[in-house]
Amino acid sequence: MKLRQPTDFLILEALEERGRNVATNLQAHTGKSRQNINTRLPVLADYGLIRKIGPAERSGLYEITPNGKAALIHREKYGEVDDFEALLEGPTAEIDDQAGAAGFARCESEDGDSE
Repeated sequence: MKLRQPTDFLILEALEERGRNVATNLQAHTGKSRQNINTRLPVLADYGLIRKIGPAERSGLYEITPNGKAALIHREKYGEVDDFEALLEGPTAEIDDQAGAAGFARCESEDGDSE
């Protein structure tokens, strides 16, 4: 995974802070050129950091993914670790596994009391 700094992180920040968005708005939010944004969006989607959504295939509407949020959390480590992608997938998967196990460990009755 080869990210461009600061552009890619600015795109991720804008999507996290402002929600789903299109390239024109991301240009305004990041201060980067529309061409630069349009070049980076498919790359970030290929990395699984964002995903293209919308009713039409060519809608150009993107949203941040859980891995994209993890990239923002770990952005300071981007230049320091050998495998940034593994860093993003490791802690997220571990947290999800722990949350799933905890959800099954405790059952609640219909009145809301723990059993």
